[in-house]
Amino acid sequence: MSSSEDSALEALGVLGDPVRRGLYRHVAGTPEEVGRDAAAEAAGVSRSLAAFHLDKLVEAGLLEVSFRRLSGRSGPGAGRPSKMYRRAEGEHTVSVPPRTYDSASRLLAEVVERAGLDGELQAAARTAGESEGRASEGGTDPVEVLRARGYEPFWDGGKLRLNNCPFHALADQYTALVCGMNLAGIEGLLDGLPDGEGWKASMDPLPRGCCVALEAPFEASLEASEEGRKSSPDL
Repeated sequence: MSSSEDSALEALGVLGDPVRRGLYRHVAGTPEEVGRDAAAEAAGVSRSLAAFHLDKLVEAGLLEVSFRRLSGRSGPGAGRPSKMYRRAEGEHTVSVPPRTYDSASRLLAEVVERAGLDGELQAAARTAGESEGRASEGGTDPVEVLRARGYEPFWDGGKLRLNNCPFHALADQYTALVCGMNLAGIEGLLDGLPDGEGWKASMDPLPRGCCVALEAPFEASLEASEEGRKSSPDL
């Protein structure tokens, strides 16, 4: 087994602990950096236990650390900077037995791009998305369907943003091609979902997330804004 496979197995093995797994999911699914207190509260554990597991996730390369003062003040008397956590940029994948689907996907993307088949790819993605929407099981709420597909949706005012790009590595190399495919796929998904009527998807990239953002029908957008207002610590 190669050293890269060893590293992936070790990193994923760290998530075997349920507390550690819960902490990782909370940090990875939060658009902003997360402090120890907030992570501990979300996982329902003590701050010291959360700190221990968060640092283990950092050692495994699953999380990254930065330091900043939560008070916003600087200079003498401002207090020590807090340790903040966010999902690491790197990816960890493992297949038993080994498979190299990423090599095939890059080769196919290169061929499509060179042949100028962007339109055909987007049409296929839209059709596939619509079929998935019609066949969706366990609910047809677009937010939950996107969450189940790994996009990690969150509300930003009245706009639904996607914290994770499921095609990140490929989109990094073939941005226009893959982002166009992604948008078309989500548009098709919304068309196929019974609850997708009135939703609109458009290109609006996040620095560390997905290239697509969604606008909900007025009622859903208003409800999301109300939920955000109620959960705000300032209210």
